[in-house]
Amino acid sequence: MIPMLIGISLVTLIIMHLAPGDPTSIRYGLNPEVSQSARAKLVQLYGLDKPILTQYVMWLKRILTLDFGRSLLDDRPVITKIMERLPATLLLNILSLILIFGIALPIGVTAAVKYDSVFDKVTTIFVFIGFATPTFWFALMLIMLFGFQLGWFPISGMRPWYVEYYSLGGQIKDLVWHLILPLVATSFGGLAGISRYAKSSMLEAIRQDYIRTARSKGLKERRVIYRHALKNAVLPLITILGFILPSLIGGSFIFETIFAWPGMGRLGYEAIMNYDYTTVMGVGIISTLLTLVGILISDIAYAVVDPRIRYK
Repeated sequence: MIPMLIGISLVTLIIMHLAPGDPTSIRYGLNPEVSQSARAKLVQLYGLDKPILTQYVMWLKRILTLDFGRSLLDDRPVITKIMERLPATLLLNILSLILIFGIALPIGVTAAVKYDSVFDKVTTIFVFIGFATPTFWFALMLIMLFGFQLGWFPISGMRPWYVEYYSLGGQIKDLVWHLILPLVATSFGGLAGISRYAKSSMLEAIRQDYIRTARSKGLKERRVIYRHALKNAVLPLITILGFILPSLIGGSFIFETIFAWPGMGRLGYEAIMNYDYTTVMGVGIISTLLTLVGILISDIAYAVVDPRIRYK
């Protein structure tokens, strides 16, 4: 994990410096009151005049003390800005994972048990649509249909400014109402993928010899499916979990921008557009860390579920 963090953060810094423009032009624009010498002092203050590798080493030393620096845009501590946005991103991603596995796993298992039935064919069509549909386009269609035309759900933000006048129950209801469209958009692609993997894994499991043996002993079909077959069918899905987490966190940049969700992804997008190097690096390192921790948890869970691969 440590070499991955170092490599990704270094690449992120290099890419930001390769982009045309600089923070002073974004911060001060064409303001005639800000002289070139003042701009040069700002660049020198933040160390932007030094070589890229020197800047990276300086940033790495600060990170080791949990100092993410100050934003080039508003001079606020980067860690403060991230901590303000991180709960919204975690809320959206955790609920997406719960929704994806809570719906996709039963769909995949049922499609495998009822193989070649009407239910299986309908879900197969759903899977192909899910794979073929661009997620950003799907999010825009949700906004157009349920936001503009039907007016059922709010299309942006996490809460309105007047939410503080609501009761606790009203605030929770309002939050759920704002969550529905972003949650559906972020979960749609994952639902299709996980249901497909669950079906394939379950089909392989129920065709094994131990399932035939369990049926020949007279065990109830429900127990055979959910007690014996499902336990082995979920093993590949745990591995898939390690790939879904990066896609969700990476997708936060897209969906949080589309729905104006006040999360870390939107913060990163705003920082990129404003050449806020320190904030981009902070968001990048936190996103990478969350992704790698998710993959690590997936590996540990796989070892817990399957005793054959445990390390001694």
